[in-house]
Amino acid sequence: MDLLNDILRTLNLKGTLYFRTEFSGKWAVTVPTLAEAARFHLLVKGCCHVRVGEDQYQALSPGDIILVPKGRSHILSDAPQKTVPPLEKIISQSGYKGDGLLVYGSKSAGLETQMVCGHFSFRPGADHPILRNLPDFITVTAAGRKKLPLLDESLRLIAERVFTERLGSTAAVTRLSEIVFMEILQSVMGAGDRQSFMLEALRDTRIAKSLQLIHRNPDKPWTVGSLACEVAMSRSRFSERFRRLVGETPMTYLSEWRLQKSLELLGDTRRPIQQVAVETGYQSPAAFSRAFQGKFGVSPRAYRAQKPV
Repeated sequence: MDLLNDILRTLNLKGTLYFRTEFSGKWAVTVPTLAEAARFHLLVKGCCHVRVGEDQYQALSPGDIILVPKGRSHILSDAPQKTVPPLEKIISQSGYKGDGLLVYGSKSAGLETQMVCGHFSFRPGADHPILRNLPDFITVTAAGRKKLPLLDESLRLIAERVFTERLGSTAAVTRLSEIVFMEILQSVMGAGDRQSFMLEALRDTRIAKSLQLIHRNPDKPWTVGSLACEVAMSRSRFSERFRRLVGETPMTYLSEWRLQKSLELLGDTRRPIQQVAVETGYQSPAAFSRAFQGKFGVSPRAYRAQKPV
């Protein structure tokens, strides 16, 4: 089992292209907060400064891509700025209708900037240590792309498809952007202290096996002892190693993963809630409902009625 793929599939990762830009002269835009999402900006031509939060700045050069993984508001501009108009105002002033090119600024001023901007969405309520421990933003430079051939080729194809407006470009870019997210995620997981623990967990033979057991059979009555036995470790050594590499205890991970799987299963309206409870390891629908409401603030039935995507 590909654990990373299973995690992102369960969290319902979806890529969506939302605009390509042609900004000229002096320009700036505030990108609003978007829950359960990650945004990316690929600079194709020109220059762009990105500000996330109050004091985090990143300058982009052509070929660079920045990912803002937690849906945080951020500022894009031709030069570092702190107070700029919201994206909605820029869209209104430009007359952009949601298709083609978002053009803004005076072309006579020169200094044209072209970007491909998109976002990745997750199922409402999606949560996992991998997402939780990502930094506020991740940048991969044009030079850094050369060390990641699949990412580099995907970004090249995205830029080619978007700016040539070939038939089927939107669908192709959407699929390619999902590859981009996974490649950036894998590259950053081993890049720093906060992310490296999960990469180590996926590479550690015994801990990875215990994660696979949980992912394959969340309905089983796992205990720390039974998981430790399956991977041929003592209970205390397994528990300590799991917590160190995954960032939480085996039972916490199991409980959280069962609830994430339940979100996925509730999307199938033909599956009774009682069956969802059984398939995710709860002894009764009542126990499932209590755990679900404690985590998400609504009952399984109410969540299903909201028709999450």
